[in-house]
Amino acid sequence: MNENATIALAQEIMLDYARLTGLEPASDHPRRYLWTDAFAVCNYLELFHQTSDKNYLDLALRLVEQVHHTLGRHRDDDPRRGWISGLDEQEGERYPTIGGLRIGKKLSERKADEPPDERLEWDQDGQYYHYLTKWMHALNRGSKASGDPTYLRWAIELAQAAQARFTYASPYGGRKRMYWKMSIDLTYPLVPSMGQHDPLDGLVTYSELQAAADGDFKESSLPDLKHEIADMAGICRGINLATDDPLGIGGLLFDASRIAQLIIQSGFKYESLLETVVGSALLGMDAFANGNSLGYPAEYRLAFRELGLAIGLFAVENLQKWIEENPRLFRSESLHRRVDALGGYVPLGETIRQFWMDDKNRETGTWIEHREINMVMLVTSLAPGVFLMV
Repeated sequence: MNENATIALAQEIMLDYARLTGLEPASDHPRRYLWTDAFAVCNYLELFHQTSDKNYLDLALRLVEQVHHTLGRHRDDDPRRGWISGLDEQEGERYPTIGGLRIGKKLSERKADEPPDERLEWDQDGQYYHYLTKWMHALNRGSKASGDPTYLRWAIELAQAAQARFTYASPYGGRKRMYWKMSIDLTYPLVPSMGQHDPLDGLVTYSELQAAADGDFKESSLPDLKHEIADMAGICRGINLATDDPLGIGGLLFDASRIAQLIIQSGFKYESLLETVVGSALLGMDAFANGNSLGYPAEYRLAFRELGLAIGLFAVENLQKWIEENPRLFRSESLHRRVDALGGYVPLGETIRQFWMDDKNRETGTWIEHREINMVMLVTSLAPGVFLMV
């Protein structure tokens, strides 16, 4: 498929997504889901970049507004009303992210005095830290595309709220830890364990926002995240990042590409982290490739997890180029070797993308069950430019 046909397919899918979820035409009760919508915002911005059609920029910014007015407010089936931050209507409009954002799950959250049900928890609402970081990234990309620092301010305010509520000091001493899932109003944990890559996502995303505030919008008097960055760096120190989960590996590669950009653009302080992340991603790729799961029929595969890997693998090509072009910044021979080894896996990204571009594979139950997240991540794999940049 040539580039024009690829962009045409991306346009078709994203216009269908707008219709299915109540973005365009606008619904009084849109179906919003934070992770999916973060990718969707970046996709609309990429289509604007590719086509210069301002309708796509409009869709991206309208989606931001709809997410804030849906996931920044209490559910329709909740007796509580208004902004989840507790602000009044006027202040809530000014600070829509200061209380975090709901996931958008089908079922209401588990109450603080209810016993946990591990199976049911997957379908219950609340707040996920790793969804919030994806939304911070989407808001930053929205600021860059529109030239409006408001979106970046909202991202920074979301980062401050998340850091304050998701992190805690261990009662046994030592470094801080994080909760994986919090209640809608961020007052109690729903899943107390720590997400494997949440601290890394936080450190990289906060650094991305700080770099944007110091660079593109330095005249805008935006809040500062230096304390939160140092705090998250402490949580990151020494954690095990290796995984054979394709979505997790893709996330590591996405973070590696952002770290490299930040080193080049803004003097990222934690340079040794890049080699750790790349090494963990390589271990994961070796294990994943040996598992041969890409040989299974579509009905036994989860598209969005594989497409997450594909997106990360497309970032490797950028990573290779940036390292080659900046030898003074990237001197480690082992880093070069590991990135080159990852380069050998890049064709797998195209294999995954081609598989899910096949109409027949998008007719299976596993595709339809997760249709909207599959749609947006397929489009990101088709046109990853805006998503992969800081």
